[in-house]
Amino acid sequence: EGDKLSDEDLYKFLADLKRPSSVLKRVKCLPGTLKLDISPCPEEPRYSLTPELWKVEPYPDDKSRPIKEILEFPSHEVYAPFTIYRNMLYVYPKSLNFANRQGSARNLAVKVQFMAGEEENCALPVIFGKSGGPEFVREAYTPVTYHNKTPCFYDEVKIKLPAKLTEAHHLLFTFYHISCQSKKGEVGPVELPVGYTWLPLCRNSKLLTGEFNLHVSIDRLPAHYHNLYPDPHLPSMKWVDNHKGVFNIAIQAVSSIHTQDDNLEKFLNLSRHAQEQKLPMMKTELQFENDLKMSLIDLQRVRGENLIQFLPLVLDKLILLNVRPPVLGGQSVNIGQPAFESMANVVKKVHELLEDRNDHNGRNALLASYIHYTCSLPHPGLVHQSSSINFASLANASGYNTLGRPSSLPLSRQNYQRSTSNPDLAGSTPTSPDAEVGNFLGRYMDRGGSMRGEELAQQMFGARTAAKKFVHEELALQWSVLSGPIRETAMTYSWFFFELMIKSMAEHLAKCDKLAAPRQMRFPEYFEDDLKNLVRMFVRDIVDKYDKDPLLVKSLNTSLAFFLHDLLTYMDRFFVFQQIHFYCRTLGDKMRNLAESTSLILLKLDFMRVVCSHEHYFPLNLPFGTPLTPSANSSSPTPSISSITSSSSYASTSTLTDKGRFYELTIEFRQQHFLLGIVLSDLSVNLDIHNPAIHPKSINVLRNLLLNHDLDVRYTDPEMKARLAALYMPVIGIVIDSLPQLWDPNVEGRLKSFNFESDADKINQHIAMEIAGSSVFAGRVQENPSYDGSKPRKCNLNAESTRNLLICFMWVIKNVDQSVLRQWWSDMDVGVLQQILDVIYYVVSNFEYRGKKSLAQYSQQTLKKSVDMKSRLEEAILGSSNARMEMMRRRQNSSASLAGPAERTPSLANVLGGGEAGGRLRWRKDQLAYKPTVEQPD
Repeated sequence: EGDKLSDEDLYKFLADLKRPSSVLKRVKCLPGTLKLDISPCPEEPRYSLTPELWKVEPYPDDKSRPIKEILEFPSHEVYAPFTIYRNMLYVYPKSLNFANRQGSARNLAVKVQFMAGEEENCALPVIFGKSGGPEFVREAYTPVTYHNKTPCFYDEVKIKLPAKLTEAHHLLFTFYHISCQSKKGEVGPVELPVGYTWLPLCRNSKLLTGEFNLHVSIDRLPAHYHNLYPDPHLPSMKWVDNHKGVFNIAIQAVSSIHTQDDNLEKFLNLSRHAQEQKLPMMKTELQFENDLKMSLIDLQRVRGENLIQFLPLVLDKLILLNVRPPVLGGQSVNIGQPAFESMANVVKKVHELLEDRNDHNGRNALLASYIHYTCSLPHPGLVHQSSSINFASLANASGYNTLGRPSSLPLSRQNYQRSTSNPDLAGSTPTSPDAEVGNFLGRYMDRGGSMRGEELAQQMFGARTAAKKFVHEELALQWSVLSGPIRETAMTYSWFFFELMIKSMAEHLAKCDKLAAPRQMRFPEYFEDDLKNLVRMFVRDIVDKYDKDPLLVKSLNTSLAFFLHDLLTYMDRFFVFQQIHFYCRTLGDKMRNLAESTSLILLKLDFMRVVCSHEHYFPLNLPFGTPLTPSANSSSPTPSISSITSSSSYASTSTLTDKGRFYELTIEFRQQHFLLGIVLSDLSVNLDIHNPAIHPKSINVLRNLLLNHDLDVRYTDPEMKARLAALYMPVIGIVIDSLPQLWDPNVEGRLKSFNFESDADKINQHIAMEIAGSSVFAGRVQENPSYDGSKPRKCNLNAESTRNLLICFMWVIKNVDQSVLRQWWSDMDVGVLQQILDVIYYVVSNFEYRGKKSLAQYSQQTLKKSVDMKSRLEEAILGSSNARMEMMRRRQNSSASLAGPAERTPSLANVLGGGEAGGRLRWRKDQLAYKPTVEQPD
């Protein structure tokens, strides 16, 4: 009964062929040959067709033979979202069992049709045809197995599903007996139908996939059969084998329309009803609300592959529920907090599934691409349509634009002259240092027209309303009230919510035509309060957890830095500076109370590095209105008339006429140049800390800023670069103060590392060099007036840090206005000028070209070091270098030294007087006087 064997039975027989057996020896083996031609794929294949038979560029003409792409069905989950429309169904007829069917039904074939109704003309031409035939056909046939009532099929029927699937769509299977021989004188049909069955494809708006065992009817199918399923036993129909499942099929779908996940399908259906403000059938308002909240919780149980495939759609729906909750019975459903929590869990799951796509800052590439390219954020109508305010007309009337620069001025033009400090703007723009920095440090500056600004803000925003919610406002509100484990999850992946808020803020300003509005009126006050609470929450977590969870704190610190960096582009700069000031002040208060604050110092350096990478970092430091950067020389690459004649800024008042206050790191300098003042203050303080791990990072922050200035095409003009270098004049003083720490390659054996805990026991280096008669280094010490041996020593800089710091020094000297430099040096003491010459000496010694011989020697030393490391690694792997072998080697060396006739150095045994017996002992308490190094207390 070989015709009744299934594939599984055949697999068992194939496995038995490997075993020796007398029965299987009589089985005849038929030799076969399999030939495969594999050729490399060209970089740009031509004449390619997708699995949907769509042409892929380049497709020059229709004359050549096309190349069809094969759709892969991987055995494991593949986490990739759908980027194109794809909606296909694959039908696999597996087996048919007509052994118990009466009548002649041996040569069996199956016809497959995709029906949109019950009539014969309702068969849709959506079945992909065979090679050499039409592209799409209405029906597909399986091959015939001769005289086999239980055939197995190996065909694949590929169907292009319609975009909208309804209850009427179903698969119709018709079974035929194929007549191979006809009797003489009789003319009959070749195909004789012997059975029918069907399979509905859509049940409760869900596509049915998987394996099915269908019942086959002998009679024709009745009317309205597509509304039923073959499962129930209908008494008016005759079934094969007494209504048993005799036809096995498998259905697999690859669709960007149908999710094929129960939890995900339920959530999308309920969110659609919520968006349409309609209750599902047979559901009350309370049931619908409970089901919607439960579907949000069940999103965590969605299969990873399905979640990634429909990730943009899922996140869009969650954001929509956050800002547009359903209204049932005239009341809004409180679904914002559950939606935010579900979004946080989805983001967490994506990070875990695609761990290999997370960068060093913890940002996931797929989520980042969603924010930048695919997210569709909901926005309500223009909020200022009902008012008479027109910011575009106001901007045109006042003659300035506020996009991308600090703007804190009211709209009145008569009382304010405006200057341009932003290089990316055309036209005149307002600038006021008092609005940007003055109040920031607690100094009150009166600004006329503030009442007008308050009136406009009240008229524009009003109070927080539930009818009009913006994504950035709702995210800030929901985030600031989180608690429990979900709060930790949101904080861990904070970068996603921060970037989503920035995207929403940018789209809001563009859609509501607020890019021309003053920065203080772009966002309501309650939103700024929520952001302020959010920033304070982050700073508290950084300070409280920096030593408990360093990885989490590093992520929080980086995310907050990038968020404030982005806020400088869209919000009032004074508000953002306040948050930066709060961060620095909080960390500074914490560091003052700690004995070891290295972790917090490194966090602050990373924070400032990110914030100062803003594209308008130079204008944000207000490089104008000071004695070194007067307003007469415009600080912008595109100066305007108003900026040249500006005289209303705080920095140009009589309190800032002393140039000396801007040559050094004074309070006035830090107030005027806020961001740069923080960077240089941190550098000056960190160089005094006895911790070599901090110095390179502090210096690199400054070096990278100067490197970016050199690479910026906006600052190539020498006059512009001189104004830029004038901001960094305090660097000269910082380098002079660090003279004792600099590394000098010309002095051999220059050891400047000290044990700072026991400085009292050390001989003063100045005295030691005088005693030793070292003229070179002693002369260097004498030439340095600031050097005092009684002061505590600073930690030395290595060669790389010294060179980077000296590069910063020379960049300032090179680019600053020579007249400013000469005037400053003319007022200096002789001792300070001598220190500057010392710095130049270090520059020459560190950057002196030493020839190819020195470079070759350095290469040989590097090679020798790598060879030594390789040999040590081999010894550790092979086991030839361990504690036991080392002890045995030492004992052998000790014995050999005892037996040797001429000893260069006395052995331990001879020193102790133990002779041969003493040589076998590493240490004997009775033969060696023991003296504790520390006196024991009584």
